[in-house]
Amino acid sequence: MNIAILGIGHIAEKMAAAISGLDDNYKPYAAASRSIENATRFAKKWRFEKSYGSYKDLLDDENIDLVYIATPHSFHYEQALMCLNAGKNILVEKAFTANYFQAKEILDISKSKKLLAAEAIWTRYMPSRYILNELIESRIIGDAISVTASLCYPIENIKRLRDPLLAGGTLLDLGIYPLNFSSMIFGNKIKSLNGNCIKLETGVDAQESVSIEYENGSFASLFSSIRTPGDRNGVIYGTKGYITVQNINNPEIIRVYNSDHEMVKEIFSPSQINGYEYELMACHDAIMNGESECKDMPHSETLEIMRQMDYLRDLWGIKYPFE
Repeated sequence: MNIAILGIGHIAEKMAAAISGLDDNYKPYAAASRSIENATRFAKKWRFEKSYGSYKDLLDDENIDLVYIATPHSFHYEQALMCLNAGKNILVEKAFTANYFQAKEILDISKSKKLLAAEAIWTRYMPSRYILNELIESRIIGDAISVTASLCYPIENIKRLRDPLLAGGTLLDLGIYPLNFSSMIFGNKIKSLNGNCIKLETGVDAQESVSIEYENGSFASLFSSIRTPGDRNGVIYGTKGYITVQNINNPEIIRVYNSDHEMVKEIFSPSQINGYEYELMACHDAIMNGESECKDMPHSETLEIMRQMDYLRDLWGIKYPFE
């Protein structure tokens, strides 16, 4: 699978490292930037075969099997559309687009063209996700009835996160992880969704608290912020115990406790290159099978999380200038 990277910022470096650590089925083929000098430098560092100084030149290359879009959220819609119209399968960094309607259009086009379109929300593809599902299904903690999760980093000085034009703020960058964590545990049959946020002077959300009540009576309490560091932990509470997840952004250790707070099981996540490889493996399998979506993160799940984030932004009065 010849893999191309569109946009060569920080996240692209991580994906390039994952590609380089995989076997020969995954080839670091091409990199594109708005600057040929930067693209060439990136390609040389990560041993990509080709470099392009424009995205159009990249998409004219007929040998590309998958394009990973690694640009800010506000560009995803336009660039995903370009890729699909050029006949390219796509893996789009989270958040998939800036809003539900953009995502729906892209996913509909991918199906009509029989091309893969997948969201690169890496926690959906990791083995830890299935480890948690098996623990819950085993009823080792009885009935799972509530979840808490938080993800915070002191990154408010990063320019793109402050800029409404780039779909900045906490929700699409960090808040998306607690939402996905809760969704993977309880699904998406939501009775009520509420939340509060504090904004930066630019109008984007700086930190937020979100609560979800599910139709089955389960509950989630979620927190995220670009203003402070945080423990990054998640906890699943059951009638007979609870499960803790160390770092919901890339689970490291899963611990199970009984109702007396005694640890009864400790599971270390499998060794990995850096965690991004699981997305690539899922895309490879989907492409080989002629599928337009990955089973780990199907289109319906991408759309549901986008719908939740749109609802929260509407609740908080946050609208991007291009919407």
